[in-house]
Amino acid sequence: MSSPVSVPPEAESPPMSFPERFLGVFISPGPTFEDIARRPGFIAPLIVAIVSGLVILETMIFKIGMGRMIRQSLEQSGQAAKMSAEQLENAVRMGATIGTVFAHVGVLVFGPAMLLILAALGLGILVLIYGAPAKFKAVFSATCYANLVSVLGVLMGVALILFGDPEHFNAQNPIPSNVGFFLNPLETSKPLYSLAGSADILWIWTMVLMAMGWSRVSGGKAKTLPVFLALAGIWLIWVLGKMGFAAILG
Repeated sequence: MSSPVSVPPEAESPPMSFPERFLGVFISPGPTFEDIARRPGFIAPLIVAIVSGLVILETMIFKIGMGRMIRQSLEQSGQAAKMSAEQLENAVRMGATIGTVFAHVGVLVFGPAMLLILAALGLGILVLIYGAPAKFKAVFSATCYANLVSVLGVLMGVALILFGDPEHFNAQNPIPSNVGFFLNPLETSKPLYSLAGSADILWIWTMVLMAMGWSRVSGGKAKTLPVFLALAGIWLIWVLGKMGFAAILG
C-alpha cells in the first residue's frame, strides 16, 4: 500500500512593510488590519502622527503666527470685547509665548495619549462587551494605523495655510472636512458651531477604520458594524457633552 501523501501546511504570507500598510489602510483596509492583527506594531504610525502634528504646527506658526491665532481665539470666545486695547495686547503677547509651548507639548504628549485612550476604549469594547481575547498592543496598533487618515488632514491644512488667506484662517477648524469650516464662528451659536465642527468626515472615516481594525484583532469575536456603532454611540455622547458645555459658556 502506498503511504498517504502529506500536504504541507499553507505558507504564511510574508509580513507587510510599513509603506504597504500605510497604503493598505486607504485602499485595502481589511487585509491590512488582518496583517496588523497577526503582527502588531505601532512605532512607525505613531511617529508619523507626531511628525505630521509638528509639521502643521510649525507651518501655522511660520505663516500665521501664534499671536494672531491667540487673538483670533480671544475674539471668537468674546473675551477680547471685555478687554482694553492694552489688556488685549498683553494677553496676546503672553498667550503667544505660553501657547507655543503648550502646542508643542500637545503634539508630543497629548496626541499619543489620546491614541492610548482610544485604544483603551477599544479594548474595553472588545473585552467587556464581546468577551474577545484581544491584547492591548494589537488594539493600540490598529488604532495608530487607523489614525493615519489624519495625514490627509495635515496635507490639506498645510496647503490652505501656505496658499490661503492668513486673515481668514481658523486654527480651531483649519480644513474643510466638516460643516463648521464654512460657518462664521462669530455669527453662529456656540452649540451649533460645536456640532458642525464635530461632524468631521475624516474623523468618521477614522472611526470606521478603528472599528474594522478592532474587529480584526478580536479573533472573530466582534464584527465591524457592531463595534462601529458602539464607538459611534460613545462619540455621540461626547459631542452632546461638548454642545452642552458650549451652551453654558455661550
